[in-house]
Amino acid sequence: MLIIPAIDLKDGKCVRLKQGRMEDDTVFSDDPVATAQHWVNEGARRLHLVDLNGAFAGTPIHKPVVEAIAKAQPNLPIQIGGGIRSLETIEHYLDAGVSYVIIGTKAVKEPEFVEEACKRFAGHIIVGIDAMNGMVATDGWANVTDVKATDLAKRFADAGVSSIVYTDIARDGMMQGVNIEQTVNLATYSGLPVIASGGVTNIDDVHGLKGQPGILGAITGRAIYEGTLNLREAQLLLDEQEAL
Repeated sequence: MLIIPAIDLKDGKCVRLKQGRMEDDTVFSDDPVATAQHWVNEGARRLHLVDLNGAFAGTPIHKPVVEAIAKAQPNLPIQIGGGIRSLETIEHYLDAGVSYVIIGTKAVKEPEFVEEACKRFAGHIIVGIDAMNGMVATDGWANVTDVKATDLAKRFADAGVSSIVYTDIARDGMMQGVNIEQTVNLATYSGLPVIASGGVTNIDDVHGLKGQPGILGAITGRAIYEGTLNLREAQLLLDEQEAL
């Protein structure tokens, strides 16, 4: 299982939001490429990038920054989400050296798009499911739908999606711990590997996720930036567990 640092991009800077609110941001760095290098130095084996402006605009805004990070880290798997609504954008990112592209809002509104993307870019498509109380949210979390997260995940398992990034909005950036039950439930129900996101606060959350069925990794942001979780320590803990 991987601990995956999040680099959330807003106006060219590395920030964290609370519950997805663009106005409630904390700037952690003016140099995302250096931030990426820092987490690699700390033992990260995958990076999670989010184009926040892109998610709200519906089109990628931070392509040059993402390309610069991918170029600086040629051997590191990188996943990117935010504003990915066309096959051209997916192709562009994969050509730039990104390993996985996360489709969010468009996956809910147009599931056929995911199916088409999986056919063209097999093994490179992740679906991001953001949920509030088990119901799917879209458009940078501005809109909560009447679609169940588990039902959506099940549909995409058949399409050939490589994994799901599951974010519990109620917990994201609030430092309250992961919703382990819902995350495991999603993995079990869909049969897909799930990357947990939202609420990873400290080593206790890592202990809680460790060894759970179907969990591929956990994305963490605020906790590693504010120091309540040590990335290297957390990854070592998981590696030791898996070596047993």
